[in-house]
Amino acid sequence: MISYAREDAEEPTVSPPPKADDHIAPAPRVSVQAFCETMETATAVQSAGEDRRLAKAHLKIQMGGMTAAVEAYRSAPTPNVIILEAKERGDILAALDQLASVCDAGTRVVVIGRINDVALYRELIKRGVSDYVIAPVSALDVVRSVCGLFSIPEAKAVGRIIAVVGAKGGVGASTVAHNIAWAIARDLALDSVVADLDLAFGTAGLDFNQDPPQGIADAVFSPDRIDTAFVDRLLSKCTDHLSLLAAPATLDRVYDFGTEAFDSILDTLRATMPCIVLDIPHQWSGWTKRALIGADDILIVATPDLANLRNTKNLIDLLKAARPNDRPPLYCLNQVGVPKRPEISAAEFAKAIESQPVVSIPFEPQMFGSAANNGQMIAEVAPGHRATEMFVQIAQRLTGRGEAKKSRKSFLSPFIEKLRAR
Repeated sequence: MISYAREDAEEPTVSPPPKADDHIAPAPRVSVQAFCETMETATAVQSAGEDRRLAKAHLKIQMGGMTAAVEAYRSAPTPNVIILEAKERGDILAALDQLASVCDAGTRVVVIGRINDVALYRELIKRGVSDYVIAPVSALDVVRSVCGLFSIPEAKAVGRIIAVVGAKGGVGASTVAHNIAWAIARDLALDSVVADLDLAFGTAGLDFNQDPPQGIADAVFSPDRIDTAFVDRLLSKCTDHLSLLAAPATLDRVYDFGTEAFDSILDTLRATMPCIVLDIPHQWSGWTKRALIGADDILIVATPDLANLRNTKNLIDLLKAARPNDRPPLYCLNQVGVPKRPEISAAEFAKAIESQPVVSIPFEPQMFGSAANNGQMIAEVAPGHRATEMFVQIAQRLTGRGEAKKSRKSFLSPFIEKLRAR
């Protein structure tokens, strides 16, 4: 039996058809080498290597299939993951037997083949193969297979990162982000954390009426100390399901960050929290671009004017190009219906963007102003308002979860309850 596989008790399965909204956790820093038989597969693997979820992986592609792999590892150490393409059943089993003699312990193997046969799956299990994917494969098939090797199948999915950003300053993106996080935690009962990335002017602490002594700045400026216990100490509890990673909102220092400044804290949050809502400030830098591209889902908040329309389109076009295997970013219109202000209609906005807004949040200065000044969410100030329902709707779209339907009570309910009491 081949000694390189760690998952010999698990049966490899054929990857399902790719879906743009699949939640796939990113792979860690691993080395991946692929040995392909066809240019079609090599192109798919190359495209997978450019996906954000394999950004930390070091990928190398060679042609020659299993024969080339056996020759290559006779005199070289094996990587963390080997991807092998094979055409014939006999080639697969014979090559795996040869590979077993030169393969290092701990290496995981993914086989790409064209034979859909249960008997072959069983033979691959005996030889310790981690995954078997039916050709032809897409880039997302490869991403799903490699990333799946480093996730725990029996554990619930964790670490969905939702990034919320404004198309322009002052559009209310932070307010929308905080209310979405509240809806995810309260209405969807999903443990969540709000990370305020606007360290100089962040408003999450004010909106949630929290003034924690520590926050995200302590993590960013102490990257070597970041671990699960350290992050737990930085979180401020807002509700049973919602925590806050607040910004200091002070100007006693300049917050200039490198491109990877937030990587460690986001990786730790992803490993410990089912949902992370990033409140990203309206600025364009290396780290904001990286945070947006690296998120699982993105919401752009815009007001209905020309500058917001241009910026929203530019953001969506860039993010679509950078994330070809993810679903497109969503956007919503905010502050719709300001008196005496000329506006671009939602229909015209959608025509230019080529997609419909998730919702159009009405301009309600009294309600939103009261909530902000009192450190409350809209659901607390006006639980029955349509804006509250809109935040729940956005939360459902971003998380892919439906709200638990509340059963309607009929006019007979009081009588039924009395009978049950008896």
